[in-house]
Amino acid sequence: MELTGLLKMTRFQTFRIQMRKNKPLDESRKTSQTSGTKIDLHERVDLIACLGGDGVILHASNLFRDAVPPVVSFNLGSLGFLTSHHFEDYSQDLKRVIHGNNTLEGVYITLRMRLRCEIFREGKAVPGKVFDVLNEVVVDRGSNPYLSKIECYEQDRLITKVQGDGVIVATPTGSTAYSTAAGGSMVHPNVPCMLFTPICPHSLSFRPVILPDSARLELKIPVDARSNAWVSFDGKRRQQLLRGDSVRISMSQHPLPTVNKFDQTGDWFRSLIRCLNWNERLDQKAL
Repeated sequence: MELTGLLKMTRFQTFRIQMRKNKPLDESRKTSQTSGTKIDLHERVDLIACLGGDGVILHASNLFRDAVPPVVSFNLGSLGFLTSHHFEDYSQDLKRVIHGNNTLEGVYITLRMRLRCEIFREGKAVPGKVFDVLNEVVVDRGSNPYLSKIECYEQDRLITKVQGDGVIVATPTGSTAYSTAAGGSMVHPNVPCMLFTPICPHSLSFRPVILPDSARLELKIPVDARSNAWVSFDGKRRQQLLRGDSVRISMSQHPLPTVNKFDQTGDWFRSLIRCLNWNERLDQKAL
């Protein structure tokens, strides 16, 4: 059965995200029956099918500020850590997802935690600077020749100062991305936590830590810092942080649900081995 024929088995409607040329999405604009915005898109979409790599899933996550429909992802990219479905199996996989409740097999869903991030300037929230990230938020020194100096608060308590290239706050989903490359742990996406990973810290004792998902972090550029800093969200939407600016980070109330190929743990370990060659070595020979 072709993909178009399979999709005709249920009712689908396509929406266009209204964008002003060279301007961000105007979320105050009322939507019509043929268009959607981040505000109401979750009320009009029941299922997302992603064709590509991990970047397509990150883009789909960025389209939804509140609740996110289930995502079934087919691997057409070069790595595809999050894309556990093979495109060759799209027919049977989509049928199993759409009609899962009518079979004994059913489907497994992984609720992937997201972070709600908001930029503050002079103690006040900057309008329009609210981001939901699936992988990580990164504050770094950018092209500045000086070390980053970042004050890190949890529930308004100063817990440490980062002096180095920067700091990563990652979700369990993002633990196998930039955070792992910087020396952080790899965490199963079902574990509710935040990963706090320094980037090339100027201290040998500064090791990555894992915080509970109830943590409310604030990364602030102190007024006595030698230079400004930069912040990026899932590797995009990069912008400058001036002295005195901060980013407040907490767990989003709206995770991203992904449809598993087999099960939650098995898919994750298969991705570790397939994409990262995790613990791959020749077997020790018998004596």
